[in-house]
Amino acid sequence: MRCPFCDSSDTQVKDSRAAEDGATIRRRRQCSECGGRFTTFERVQLQELVVIKNSGKRAPFDRDKLRRSVAVSLRKRDVEPDRVEKMVNSVVRRLETMGETEIETQTIGELVMEGLAGLDDVAYVRYASVYKNFREAKDFEQFLDRLDEPEETAS
Repeated sequence: MRCPFCDSSDTQVKDSRAAEDGATIRRRRQCSECGGRFTTFERVQLQELVVIKNSGKRAPFDRDKLRRSVAVSLRKRDVEPDRVEKMVNSVVRRLETMGETEIETQTIGELVMEGLAGLDDVAYVRYASVYKNFREAKDFEQFLDRLDEPEETAS
């Protein structure tokens, strides 16, 4: 592992422990050259995923991009970071265990919406407004009406 401070490849692991409910190993490292300390995370990657975009272009799946898009929808919402991380981990695990190496953006969007629905209603609607490309207030109204339908039939 290269040092982020001096770019030396001579770093040593000083401490390792499980993180994210055992799905990740957190390693505390120290550079032998400059003495800088930094943390790395190691997680299992079942397979390399490629995202097929709406334009047909292909790009490597980026877990951090997924996390950022979820964070934007959750901005100023009171949701514990651990719950968010568990949701992101769940989406990634589901993508990796689908058995496909190429995944369409729609599949990722649906899984994220499913996860956000269980975390926060406002974040769910925010994400949906971008994912489903809402253009007018009536798009929000129609979406919210569909959200209310299952609750009305359950009464």
